Amino acid sequence: MTGEHCARDCAFCAQARSSRGRAHRLSRVIWPPFPAGEVLPRLGDACRAGRIRRACFQVVHSEDYFHRVRQAIAEVRREVDIPLCVSIGLRTVEQVRELLEAGVDVVGLPLDAVTPQLYRDVKGGNWERHLRLLQEAAARFPGRVGTHLIIGLGESEEEAIRLIGELAACGIGVALFAFTPLPGTRLEHHRPPDLRTYRRVQAAHYLLKRGLVRPGGMKFKDGRLVDWGISREELVLYLADGEAFRTTGCPDCNRPYYNERPGKTPYNYPRPLKPREAAEAVGLVVED
Repeated sequence: MTGEHCARDCAFCAQARSSRGRAHRLSRVIWPPFPAGEVLPRLGDACRAGRIRRACFQVVHSEDYFHRVRQAIAEVRREVDIPLCVSIGLRTVEQVRELLEAGVDVVGLPLDAVTPQLYRDVKGGNWERHLRLLQEAAARFPGRVGTHLIIGLGESEEEAIRLIGELAACGIGVALFAFTPLPGTRLEHHRPPDLRTYRRVQAAHYLLKRGLVRPGGMKFKDGRLVDWGISREELVLYLADGEAFRTTGCPDCNRPYYNERPGKTPYNYPRPLKPREAAEAVGLVVED
């Protein structure tokens, strides 16, 4: 994580301007500070030993944040050749190009909220402008642009799934997150999403990304997905291995316990699912 307390005021984030929470958190993860001179050699050792396969910069929108992340990327690149992704708020496609040319292979531009109204309420700003930037960047740099969506902010399944279909059609990679209430944030008393809803959105994302269902063939009732446009047998077959319910995002991203507590059923599994886990997840998707 690079940067100090954020200039933005996202209602779900411990880094937000108005947050009273612990400032070393992003979601449930604690990010203690360490000197770069200690981190970089150990990152190199871990990468060469095969223990780490990707490094991701989570960039806080603070003073001179774009210049600071450019410096950090250069420092990592001097130490080790490891795939890099950056999650960052940008304003132009040119800035995306600069990061890619600096050695990043995927730039994530977090949309977070799935509707314009939720974006205004939860993040502030212009959802439509952000979506246009995503689309323009993805068209210019195919396969190298992604976004984050947080499920559970108040959207319906239909709103989330229709947006996922639109993003998939543009070649924009989607990392799904389950909303996590954090003490001291404006949404600290907001409930996490129902696991059944999250499983349906995960399954839809997986199937849409692979072209196994069509957005136009899916049907919704009162915002809930009720018809996948394929048979139940096909649906179970496509989901049976559990891959749909693993962490999504850049290749090799796993984010263990980012959205969930130990001992609870994970929203996003950071590893292959066991047969029992996969069967339980599929059961939540296909239940009436």
